[in-house]
Amino acid sequence: MKILFIIPGSGDAFYCGNCFRDNLQASALRKAGHDVIIMPLYLPLTDASFQADTPLFFPATSFYTEQRFFGKKKMPSWLRKILSSPFLLKIASSLSGSTSAKGTEGMTIAMITGKDAAFNREVESLVHWIKEQEKPDILHLSSTLLIGVAKAIRQQMSIPVICSVQDEEVWIDSLDPVYATIAWQGITENIPYVDRFVTTIYYYKQIAQQRLPQLPDPEVIYPRIETKKYISSEYPAQPVIGFFYRMNQADGLDILAKAFIKLKERNTIPGLKLKIAGGYTSQDKPFLKKVYTLLAPYIQDVEIHENYQLSDHTAFYKQISVICVPITFHEGVGLYLCESFAAGRPAVELATGSFPEIVGEAGILYQPNNPEKLSEALEQLLANPVQYRQAVNKALFLSQTRYNDTIMANTLETLYRKVIMQQHNLKSSKTENETLQ
Repeated sequence: MKILFIIPGSGDAFYCGNCFRDNLQASALRKAGHDVIIMPLYLPLTDASFQADTPLFFPATSFYTEQRFFGKKKMPSWLRKILSSPFLLKIASSLSGSTSAKGTEGMTIAMITGKDAAFNREVESLVHWIKEQEKPDILHLSSTLLIGVAKAIRQQMSIPVICSVQDEEVWIDSLDPVYATIAWQGITENIPYVDRFVTTIYYYKQIAQQRLPQLPDPEVIYPRIETKKYISSEYPAQPVIGFFYRMNQADGLDILAKAFIKLKERNTIPGLKLKIAGGYTSQDKPFLKKVYTLLAPYIQDVEIHENYQLSDHTAFYKQISVICVPITFHEGVGLYLCESFAAGRPAVELATGSFPEIVGEAGILYQPNNPEKLSEALEQLLANPVQYRQAVNKALFLSQTRYNDTIMANTLETLYRKVIMQQHNLKSSKTENETLQ
């Protein structure tokens, strides 16, 4: 089966859950023997473990400039060439990673509605590229924030379209309410151009249906990890708390830092260490500096890996005892938890969002999200060897039975074939009716 994945590039400077989900799905399908094509939008994919198979479409630098400053006029080709240069795209990648849509309202609405002159010029190049290649059997869009692309493709080509739904509200809710309303309406209007929607967790399925009442029932396909990469029976000699996500305030790194300090002061877990990784952007530097200051009294027991490499992070989980990311918003799904479970490392997470569904008994859930409660939960797990071993066993069980990449590939393949067959039957029925008439 030939599968075209269209995904937004994030700059590869930090751990992006949705980006890694796309990588996992593509990798699992390739391992199952399918021909998977990765098409990036906005920013190039630079990590060796997740390479693009097509040119970069909708380059962030030139598309932003044309959409915002040229309106219906076409931007001069010489300016487009300069703005889309590897040098300027590299600079844009280093500045990427904002969780706020401020300043990109026009681009956001254009990508959702498809009602924009700059968008139409860019998408024409994308569609032309697909037409020039061997036609894919199915197209998978990374997010409904790109649903305008589905509209443009389906208006010109009969390719079945799958679209993932996850965390759109985080971006759309950062818009001005007027733009947010237009965004949700735009997604709703373009739902008919998508054959099937998928999400990774039942929790988020409910969120999606609340925000988009007209959304057809999304298929839930749990995130799955290539477990063999993570498996390790060797645990650190001294307990290590691990944080693996973007190092920013929204992901709660300061809350964990304060909880770690409380645990060190109580000294109920001798030799306790903290390991932090996942990368950051230029916007996060002032916050990270504050975290360093917080941890200064116990910095000898802290290890911070500032540089993020997508290809390297599997080793992180083998060097920790427990994963903890005290995120400050309702996370749609935490792939870092699935990765940690594959290594047999349990979790301590907030009892909100998707965490109760993901974690189950493979760790401890706590609330409210403050350093005191978090330190108590970490102490409960790490100071009790019997409870810790039980959580380890549950983590491994969940990894093998729910978060396995082979299961994910088989489930996606089944869904793709079902959608392809439905479109084929629809075409056959239409042809038959036209013949009878």
